Amino acid sequence: MQNVFELKYLSLIVCAGAMLFATACKEEKESNAGSMGGGQKPAGPPPVFDAVVAGSFAIDRIVSAPGTILPNENTELQSEISGRVVAINFKEGSNVAKGTLLVKLFDGDLQAQLKKLEVQLKVAEATERRQKELLAINGTSQQDYDLATLNVSNIKADMELLRVNISKTEIRAPFDGRLGLRNISLGAYISPATIITNIAQVNTVKVEFAVPEKYAAEMQPGKSVRLSSLSSNTNYTATILAAQNSIAAETRNLIVRAVVNGGKSLSPGSFVEVGIDVGNRQPAIMVPTQSVIPSTRNKSVIVSENGKAVFRVVETGYRDSARIEILSGISSGDTVITNGLLTIKPGMPLKTRVKQ
Repeated sequence: MQNVFELKYLSLIVCAGAMLFATACKEEKESNAGSMGGGQKPAGPPPVFDAVVAGSFAIDRIVSAPGTILPNENTELQSEISGRVVAINFKEGSNVAKGTLLVKLFDGDLQAQLKKLEVQLKVAEATERRQKELLAINGTSQQDYDLATLNVSNIKADMELLRVNISKTEIRAPFDGRLGLRNISLGAYISPATIITNIAQVNTVKVEFAVPEKYAAEMQPGKSVRLSSLSSNTNYTATILAAQNSIAAETRNLIVRAVVNGGKSLSPGSFVEVGIDVGNRQPAIMVPTQSVIPSTRNKSVIVSENGKAVFRVVETGYRDSARIEILSGISSGDTVITNGLLTIKPGMPLKTRVKQ
């Protein structure tokens, strides 16, 4: 029994010694590590980021804008007076020449008044001739002759007024064009507020579009722009006719109109994409769009200088599908970082992998 107790006691002493030895070894290793690195892990290599070398490129500055096709001329036809429609002389959608009679209103009462004045004019002219003959032999006074002449003039003026009123019963085409849908029927009583139909000059069409105010100086009459139609998959050219005399305060855009060259196949009201050349092929510093970091106050890019990250505030200009122009902030030859921008801090060491 005593032998068993002595064996257990000896085992406990051996285990305790082993634990003390392991603890001493661990403390020695930590002490050695602390003396070598000052208590910090050795720093790893700096991360590698994609970059491009900023260079000058000759670019075509093309601004795209949505446009709407307009007829060269377009107006709604309405009557100047009220009356009953007695004749309709046009077909919907037909082409008519300038001056063609389209609609006739009832003018029987005006024609009757005109015939009455024609009879009165004959009598007044005969009276004037007799007064003139009597005046030559001093058979009447100058005043009577003047009154007879005045009566003739008054009747002629009344007749001219009636002819003008009769002409208002005829609605004619104001220019060569294509008629739209008819809104009246034979026998209808119309007023000046009634829209009879509309007429549009579609042999020549215009395009209307809006550009930002920064390009307003470029929109000069005679400048050519390019059009692409989604409906016909055809490209056209247009010549700027005029621009609005002021910039819209709501949108800060300038409204521009251009005459389309050979655009007979374009329907008024259809959509086109307008491409405007807003600058010649002058060299410009271009960088990938994703390399620019926007903020509330400015824009910046990250440049690698001597292996460290430097943030540069930049001013941007023209932008295309993949690149953006840098007007100020960097120079040609600077190495601009293009990826991992949110993980980079100012002054951070980094390596770059330049891509062409």
